[in-house]
Amino acid sequence: MNRYPRNLRGYGQTPPDPKWPGGARIAVQFVVNYEEGGENNILHGDAASEAFLSEIVGAAPWPGQRHWNMESVYDYGARAGFWRLHRLFTQAGIKPTVYGVTTALARSPEQVAAMLEADWEIASHGLKWVEHKDMPEAEERAAMDAAYRLHTLVTGSPPRGWYTGRCSMNTVRLAAEMGTLDYVSDTIDDDLPYWLRVGERDQLVIPYTMDANDMRFATAQGFNTGEHFSQYLKDSFDCLYAEGMEGAPKMMSVGLHCRLVGRPGRVVGLKRFIDYIQGFEGVWTPRRIDIAEHWAATHPPLAQIEPFVMGRAEFIAAYGSIFEHSPWIADRAWEAEMGPAHNSALGLHAALTQQFRAASPEERMGVLTAHPDLAGKLAAAKRLTAESTQEQASAGLDSLTAEEHAAFTALNDAYVKKHGFPFIIAVREHDKQGILNAFRRRVDNDTETEFAEACRQVERIALHRLKALLP
Repeated sequence: MNRYPRNLRGYGQTPPDPKWPGGARIAVQFVVNYEEGGENNILHGDAASEAFLSEIVGAAPWPGQRHWNMESVYDYGARAGFWRLHRLFTQAGIKPTVYGVTTALARSPEQVAAMLEADWEIASHGLKWVEHKDMPEAEERAAMDAAYRLHTLVTGSPPRGWYTGRCSMNTVRLAAEMGTLDYVSDTIDDDLPYWLRVGERDQLVIPYTMDANDMRFATAQGFNTGEHFSQYLKDSFDCLYAEGMEGAPKMMSVGLHCRLVGRPGRVVGLKRFIDYIQGFEGVWTPRRIDIAEHWAATHPPLAQIEPFVMGRAEFIAAYGSIFEHSPWIADRAWEAEMGPAHNSALGLHAALTQQFRAASPEERMGVLTAHPDLAGKLAAAKRLTAESTQEQASAGLDSLTAEEHAAFTALNDAYVKKHGFPFIIAVREHDKQGILNAFRRRVDNDTETEFAEACRQVERIALHRLKALLP
């Protein structure tokens, strides 16, 4: 077996209606990242200075040295930028979520007090603002546990949300395994929250953003002015708001950093955006914990059928009859690459049909000959598979007149004599007369043409069978 863990399917083309409070057309959620005092610094026991998300072009770590200008950039975020954002959001009546690096929060008691007094949510942003990609799993788990404990001491309550940011491939799983978080946000893969199964736990994921994010003031191909930032946010809002007006509301995240957008030449762009969205009806500006509580109440996790995680015997028992009397197709699909994308009817159909198409002509002929005649002797003797019985009944082939039965019998005999396999058609797509018309039209085709058409019809039948079992 070969399992591909990435979920490229998501909600597909029909995402759920989030049913935002008050019938809102969009949820616009602001995040203030508080990292100042938690970044790489030899004062913090790190090997070098910070080099990420600053005003210093081409910054590089200074091993074993403090970097005065880098520290000053971060200090500005705590000393001035935070308070500018605090005033802006307070005056606008908006409560953002803070992604708080725990050691940074511990070094900023006045800012934390202001966050709590304003009823801002403080989620965990990890213990330190450092890379986790190379951390051994045990080390990262220990750091997360330490962050959880210190967060509780600093803010008076444990975090209910988590965003590491500079994360590893293990971060989301480790956060879910803590078993106490209302949501995790270390992903940028959707415009809506979703449930992620981790072990025995359904963990809510509220995706974040890296495009509607002021971090691009500090990157190449980024924002140069507050107006650029404001216009990009407006464009994002306009698109999502229009989708909400069309009946598919979404969530928009806006990522902010005190040392970046907190600068005077940039914060005015943020203010313009806030003023802009406050001119629309149906705009909800919640904290992330508000979204988490709403989603859990409105869209609780549901038991999902997940074919790609089934064992071989369970998988073959469930899907071995999708192709008539040909469990080898399911067996080969189970051995091949499968992932979350195959948890839908269309996805699993793709996995099975690939094996059918890859089979030898003799094997595919075996699948064709495994199909019963339409309204034939097996049907009369009630010896069809359950799937074939339901399919033939859906087209009224179980209640033929004597004349109709004679017509089907004659056509069956002529078709099999000429082509060597039964006439196959996806009967759920036709009525009785339509099937007879197709039968009469196709019986005179050459066998090569009919073999190809019968294989296509077998695939259509398989899709209908899967749609009865999966989303």
